[in-house]
Amino acid sequence: MVYLYVGIAGFLGAILRYLIGISFFMNSSFPYATLSINLFGSFLLSWLTTNFFKRFSLSSSLKTAIGTGFVGSFTTFSTLSVETVELFESGRFLIGILYIFVSIAGGLLMSRLGFKVSMEEQQS
Repeated sequence: MVYLYVGIAGFLGAILRYLIGISFFMNSSFPYATLSINLFGSFLLSWLTTNFFKRFSLSSSLKTAIGTGFVGSFTTFSTLSVETVELFESGRFLIGILYIFVSIAGGLLMSRLGFKVSMEEQQS
């Protein structure tokens, strides 16, 4: 049954990611959609795993569906990789390197922020 939950949540995460991409970042020459979605997803997964899942005592199937299915399909490393290669192929090496750095460092910072926010929520 967990496979069905992951599939449904994955469908929802992928659709949301697509809608955000076409709604806010359609004609951008920089991959803002992937960057912003991955940064938010880093925060979201950290916050969910350190606060939300514990606070509401969710089943392991539901945790897997939300974490792996929804957030996993909402964020994407493969698109980051392809977009970076496209930046390099178009001669935009500095932008590509900056994109990688901001994606990785920003993802770690957003995960840390999600953790800190959830710890503060638990204390109040």
